[in-house]
Amino acid sequence: QVQLVESGGGLVQVGGSLSLSCAASGRTFNSYAMGWFRQAPGKEREFVVAINWSGSRITYSDSVKGRFAISRDNAKNTVYLQMNSLKPEDTAIYYCAAGLSTVPTLENYTYWGQGIQVTVSA
Repeated sequence: QVQLVESGGGLVQVGGSLSLSCAASGRTFNSYAMGWFRQAPGKEREFVVAINWSGSRITYSDSVKGRFAISRDNAKNTVYLQMNSLKPEDTAIYYCAAGLSTVPTLENYTYWGQGIQVTVSA
């Protein structure tokens, strides 16, 4: 059992930066790949990026590669998402998830946070 809680969301201007954190509870955190998804109003939930248990493998979506970076600190049971050069289309609720691997599909992830709003003003 893993519980996930996101923090760090908010409002930022186009071109700005924002950092999200996802704090996990449970004793199996180190066994999971961790991913970030996002969902804009009226749209399906979309894969953003994921990292495996050791941090040695990262999978990016094409829409964020070069702008976003994921990292994890297993000692702190926390995964991070650093977002740079933000665009209006990045506006969404961002969800942290724990899964089997870095495969970019919803079915790969077992545990989900409640989500946190990120708004990028045009």
